[in-house]
Amino acid sequence: MSRATQYARSLCLWLCGLLLLSAPVFAQNKVLDVSQVGHEAISLTEYFAVLEDPQAALTFSDITQPEFAGRFKTGQKPGHALGFSYTRSAIWLRLDLKNPSEKPVERMLEITYALLAKVDFYLPDGQAYRHIEAGYTRAVSKQAQPSRYIAVPLVLPAGANQPLYVRVQTPNSLNIPARIWSIEDFHTYQSRDYALQALYFGIVLAIGLYNLMLYFALHDVSYLLYVLFAGSMAVALATFTGMGPEFVWGMAPAWTTIGVNVPAALASVAMLLFTRRMLTTAQAVPRMDLWIKLFIAVNAAFFFLLMVSFTTFNPIFVVMNLATSLLILGTGIVCARQRQRSAYFFVAAFSVLFLANALSHLRNLGVLPTNVFTSDGIQIGSALEMLLLSLVLADRFNTMRREKLDAQTQALQVQGEMLEKLKASEQLLEARVAERTAQLQSLNRQLEVISTTDALTGIANRRHFDTVLLNEWRRATRQGQPLTLGLIDLDWFKNYNDHYGHQAGDECLRRVARLLTERIGRTGDLVARYGGEEFVFIAPNTDAEHAHRLAQAVCQAVQALALPHEFSPWGCVTLSIGVATCIPQRGETPDMLIQTADKRLYQAKAQGRNRVVSDVTDDRTHHPGSPA
Repeated sequence: MSRATQYARSLCLWLCGLLLLSAPVFAQNKVLDVSQVGHEAISLTEYFAVLEDPQAALTFSDITQPEFAGRFKTGQKPGHALGFSYTRSAIWLRLDLKNPSEKPVERMLEITYALLAKVDFYLPDGQAYRHIEAGYTRAVSKQAQPSRYIAVPLVLPAGANQPLYVRVQTPNSLNIPARIWSIEDFHTYQSRDYALQALYFGIVLAIGLYNLMLYFALHDVSYLLYVLFAGSMAVALATFTGMGPEFVWGMAPAWTTIGVNVPAALASVAMLLFTRRMLTTAQAVPRMDLWIKLFIAVNAAFFFLLMVSFTTFNPIFVVMNLATSLLILGTGIVCARQRQRSAYFFVAAFSVLFLANALSHLRNLGVLPTNVFTSDGIQIGSALEMLLLSLVLADRFNTMRREKLDAQTQALQVQGEMLEKLKASEQLLEARVAERTAQLQSLNRQLEVISTTDALTGIANRRHFDTVLLNEWRRATRQGQPLTLGLIDLDWFKNYNDHYGHQAGDECLRRVARLLTERIGRTGDLVARYGGEEFVFIAPNTDAEHAHRLAQAVCQAVQALALPHEFSPWGCVTLSIGVATCIPQRGETPDMLIQTADKRLYQAKAQGRNRVVSDVTDDRTHHPGSPA
């Protein structure tokens, strides 16, 4: 090979290398295995491929064309949410899903941000796609899943490997905190979440009503201003959390658009007026009082401007709201340095609120990521702030009450009248103490019954069983008598629940519990619910032979109920029972008896179920469902 040929070949290789290095490299999007979703939700941020549509003109048909596949930005960093701050663009998301299992998988996809105007889901449905509309501009009654946020159920067939698409557009800050749940765990989380929301708004309502009553009693405008502040904050947070759109004004999407910051502007006006009155800023800090007046006017203007053109003025108001919180906090600090008693509560209250408010707004501006502190912190902060400010008003009320009592005390002239009042008060107190004591005794008796009874079946619960077992064990040890314990399990009950439903499962447990109580009803015996579908009985002074016959009779009686059970070989509900009998010895514990019964219960299950395993079990008698 000539030298020229070698140079030419080297040059070609070098050019090819440059072309490879300059070629665009697209990270392959992560594929989510939906069959691996456990008890905790999985954040979808890192699984999304993102396409921004500045003109908001692209359709689903457009973005599914092959030429758009490479325009989706993949390789998102793990996090709680995708954040785009304030934008007029439409955001398209692609989520690649797979189900390698041999059966269909049902999951719940949730976006935990209520201020999204339009969310369009395109879910795989065989070879086509199913379009689901969501967001606060769509009627609540037409949402795929009732929720204060946005939730849609999805089903992925066995062996499927398909993408789904989501289009998001909103005039508010565009955040997409998306996650995926198992259906059961989603509903469990949802119940707990609604309880916490109810607690928060219950606190706000209680605080508002309390201070409103004080206003009518004392005619002090400070209390009315505080009620206006608390009410406005409640409306803003009801919108922010999705509780308002879901339960109150779901058919008014226009209000949801402005429902956070318009009430926030009104709350700012109310709190600035409240600050002027409570801290007497006109006298204490006249220069800062001028700034407070200016901010009152500006926030009042924003209250109207946001309703006229929300998209234009909302980002500006976010900065204004932060400045307002900072001004109130600074005023409290200055007045606290002047040793004003109320100012100490102000500083504590607004330090918490300012931090929560700052975190929320910085998230909306895209500076901070979405997490528990930036999304839910404002609720926690506002609740603490309201409680602390209530202490300011309570201290004011107590001061006024003390002054009134002092004036009354000074007006009292006759010592005898005071003594008579004291005696009457003592008698009344004694009567109330006696009444309250009787009430407490009655409640204690009720609580004792509740604490020892299973709420579903009405028989003894696990706690009562543990107490009785220990007492009977000690008695049997002292007297040298046999003690029998039986563990009972409903065969294939999970399949029963899944097939017939939890209500039918509960009714089945109740009927079995009633039958056990009837069959094991000797004085001194105890039937209890051990947990889930498991029951237990204690039979004092009962030998192994009698205990075995008793358990056999129970098995046969339950089978005779003929409760339909599609997944049972016998076609009805049956029991497996493990029975243990012993004469307790000193140094032994009841756990030994429980362990023996439990071991025999598992033996009964391993031998085919619908049977009893005990000290006297043999192949002829342990299967009550066998033919004679």
